[in-house]
Amino acid sequence: AALCAFRIIKRVPELMEIFLPATRSLLNEKNHGILIAGVTLITEMCEKSQDTLNHFKKIVPNLVRILKNLILAGYSPEHDVSGVSDPFLQVKILRLLRILGHNDPDASEAMNDILAQVATNTETSKNVGNTILYETVLSIMDIKSEGGLRVLAVNILGRFLLNSDKNIRYVALNTLLRTVHADISAVQRHRSTILECLKDPDVSIRRRAMELSFALINSQNIRAMSKELLIFLEKADAEFKAQCSSRMVHVAERYSSSIRWRLDTLLSVLVAAGNYVRDDVVSSTIQLILNSPPEEQAYIGLRLWDSLHNITNSYEDKQPLLQVAIWTIGEYGDLMLSSERLEDVEIPAESELVDLYQKLLWTTSVSTTSKQYALVSLAKLSTRIHTTEEELRAKQIVEAFGTHLHIDLQQRGVEFSQLFRDYSHLRPALLEKMPKLQKSLTNGNGDGNGGGIFDENSSGIDLIESGGDEMEIGGLLTGSSEGKLGSNTNALLDLLGGDDPADGLGLVPPTNSIIPTTTTNGKTSSNSNTQDLLDLLGGLDMPVSTPPAAIPPLGGTGGGVGLDLNCLNDNSIKSTTTTTGAPTVTGSSSFGGLDNLLNSNLTSPTTLPIVGGGGIVSPTLGTTTAPIINNSSVANSLFSDFSSINNNEEHSKTLTALDKNGLLVQLLAKNSGGCLQIVMTAVNNSLSTLEQYLFQAAVPRSFTLQMLSPSGSALPPGGTITQEMRISSTAKATLRMRLRISYQCDGNPVLEQTELSGFPEDPTTPLE
Repeated sequence: AALCAFRIIKRVPELMEIFLPATRSLLNEKNHGILIAGVTLITEMCEKSQDTLNHFKKIVPNLVRILKNLILAGYSPEHDVSGVSDPFLQVKILRLLRILGHNDPDASEAMNDILAQVATNTETSKNVGNTILYETVLSIMDIKSEGGLRVLAVNILGRFLLNSDKNIRYVALNTLLRTVHADISAVQRHRSTILECLKDPDVSIRRRAMELSFALINSQNIRAMSKELLIFLEKADAEFKAQCSSRMVHVAERYSSSIRWRLDTLLSVLVAAGNYVRDDVVSSTIQLILNSPPEEQAYIGLRLWDSLHNITNSYEDKQPLLQVAIWTIGEYGDLMLSSERLEDVEIPAESELVDLYQKLLWTTSVSTTSKQYALVSLAKLSTRIHTTEEELRAKQIVEAFGTHLHIDLQQRGVEFSQLFRDYSHLRPALLEKMPKLQKSLTNGNGDGNGGGIFDENSSGIDLIESGGDEMEIGGLLTGSSEGKLGSNTNALLDLLGGDDPADGLGLVPPTNSIIPTTTTNGKTSSNSNTQDLLDLLGGLDMPVSTPPAAIPPLGGTGGGVGLDLNCLNDNSIKSTTTTTGAPTVTGSSSFGGLDNLLNSNLTSPTTLPIVGGGGIVSPTLGTTTAPIINNSSVANSLFSDFSSINNNEEHSKTLTALDKNGLLVQLLAKNSGGCLQIVMTAVNNSLSTLEQYLFQAAVPRSFTLQMLSPSGSALPPGGTITQEMRISSTAKATLRMRLRISYQCDGNPVLEQTELSGFPEDPTTPLE
């Protein structure tokens, strides 16, 4: 009967309540078969419903008692398997305890002692005992267990690594990789054993050992770990080289404090991985060299020169190394020629450098891409050398490519030949050294809110970058940093989703970007790109007047609040100014597919006030000018409802938005204080770190959406990111959300889009 109920609930979860009264009594039975069926049924119920999970947390003492009796029971021929009393029931109970104790300190406290007893009393000589220990470890790491218990669990996995059975070793590595974020110091004690697994003949064990080794790297052990991983990279199969080389570059950039050591490490990666190096490694290495001090540029140039001499007969296998080397020699050839001699590297002569280019450009073992690098590099080198004879040789080599069969090489040859022939006096200026590259938006130094370093000199502005304290209203930005109505309106293409204007409609993530402005005689003005914005908003032909000269400050700094963009739906847009009070912009546009995004129809134009100050700019759409709004009341109205988040809870529901490729995104929605409060939780169940995680949401125009900043932007294996949202409705309507979730996995961007419905009944209390 219990197994039948299990099958029914699995197919029709709505019938769960029918079986609740009789389920708990199953745990009082003496028959082990009934106990196994009962525990299985309760486990399924808890996995299907959060309310049921809370209901069954009171049975934790019963489960602990049953498990304790199994451990302390004497020999029972009926249930004994290899000296272990009913391992099947033990495993079922351990799995249920893991579910009941997850994120619950009280339940976890009740099961700490029994888990410690199971971990210390279970026999490990047989696979049956190892199975129970494995489930025990998973339970310990998944609940709010004590620190000593976690160390015990990691030590059990360390013993598994020494087991002769390769399946057990693989399970240990896989489990350590999933739990390393919970207690990395305990896992570090087994670092030498993990590194030994890199030499295992089994390819699956080597892969897991490599991934776990990278997870253990920090600023203290970076050099020792990198040495072992470079040895592994040299001997690794082709399938490992690309991933290993990219991760080596990442950890070297993240943890190394010495530029020279990083340069040496990246050079070793290029030599060891050969053609399996990804393009991102080449670009990262070039950027590191570009941003290094001149003495380091000369040093790595000589090292790369020496490496090219060591691979004279195997250019075809080292194309990425070749590309980095010839780029560096062309860019910093003068520094190399004037630098001090290294211990084992001779300073090359100018003729030797030109000989190298001639050899590379004429050999058939060099790819076309590398020859493109070489041709540009040779043109640059010609302005760095001082011998007229070698400069003439460089010119002859370049001119020879004016008749090359490859169209791009021919074009480069013709263009550079013309530089030599007709514009020789301009060559030094045209071919000068590249300036240092700046990471204009987010990079590895981002804060916990997913923000990053913003380069104020950058002209490109991405309006959908994750950030902290800004607000987005109607498609333009507000925030706590200084910023004004901008000229770079083409960046709104990113906001609206690329080629499809409706693709990104209504997305309201926090942002860290600022739109610059130009001023003339103290008045703010927009440049000709404003017409591009009008074209974007629907082929508009109305004249554009000057935006307001001054924007009054808002009595607040924002809070990552986002309002819906679906209000943009009319026939024209225009801007006006008022002489007193807050300035407003009125207008509308025809977006075509905007309403189709969420099947919403706009029946009347809307008007919103412009509020500004501290970089806050917002357009106002409609046919009439909005009344003046008090600044403090605007700020208070945006945030006044936050104090009632935890009051008047009526109903909660968990919806799964995405469960794909190891990423689980769920929304916990509950009615609270007249609004719908939603908590987004993203859990990384994969074995790779997910970076630059960004969650975006759109709602129909009859709803108002507020979003707080996320708890982070990086998801390590087993990691979690949360983000809160609040939704209010202006009318009775069914809430549907369109979600866009983007992140990077192993350097590859991933974008997922989905629609979600089935939320608790819509709140009818709008924001004031």
